[in-house]
Amino acid sequence: RLTHTLPRAGTLPVVEGDIDVRSRSIVAEQGACNGLDPAVFFPDSDAAADEAKSICSICMVRASCLEHAIVVREKDGVWGGATERERRRIIRQRRRTA
Repeated sequence: RLTHTLPRAGTLPVVEGDIDVRSRSIVAEQGACNGLDPAVFFPDSDAAADEAKSICSICMVRASCLEHAIVVREKDGVWGGATERERRRIIRQRRRTA
């Protein structure tokens, strides 16, 4: 069964632009997805991802969540407001500009 939870405090990868160490301890608690039905974040198609994306759009830890999903190559679901396809596009763009 798929779950959508932010990594536990202190487990986010350290990457350039990541939140500072002290702030990491509150990431999991402050995610707008905290306590919501995980099924919302694992839609059947990209077209059905609008509800998850709208929740992510108001989330104060969206950028860290997205960065985590990119770094660990999360394959399923909406993370940080991006679907798997959108995250792959971000990775390709980063490779081109690196």
